[in-house]
Amino acid sequence: MQIAERCVATFHYTLTDDAGAVIDSSAGREPLAYLHGAGNIVPGLERALTGRTVGDSFTVDVLPEEGYGVRHEGLIQVVPRSAFQGVDTLEVGMQFQANSNQGPMSVVIAAISGDEVTVDGNHPLAGQTLHFAVEITEVRDATDEEAEHGHVHGAHGHEH
Repeated sequence: MQIAERCVATFHYTLTDDAGAVIDSSAGREPLAYLHGAGNIVPGLERALTGRTVGDSFTVDVLPEEGYGVRHEGLIQVVPRSAFQGVDTLEVGMQFQANSNQGPMSVVIAAISGDEVTVDGNHPLAGQTLHFAVEITEVRDATDEEAEHGHVHGAHGHEH
């Protein structure tokens, strides 16, 4: 069976950056299961998985536009330390939920200088080419419930 819309595909992966450093991997864990066509994984990887079958192993480079997007300098802002009321200690790398004109968004503290805190709303992998090594381990038809909910249920997936 080939990976197509309304299929659940399961695969092992290793994600590396341009220098070859491992960013994430399913090695030593369960493979990742997703519902094809539901937007559960980055578009460039989903496109590369289309038509693949169990046992296929391949590599794919996903450009930022098809991954986590390009970096947007407008998502980097300097805010006063007082914006973090109730937080005693601030450190670079801390993540927070912020309210924006587009609704809630995750931000990471990128820098602290005196009473000024620089926050970055870009995804940590925005602007990076993603290098995936993939091995397909299972392909099956999605259940009606999975298709309706837009994600995988049961073994290797989300359970309600």
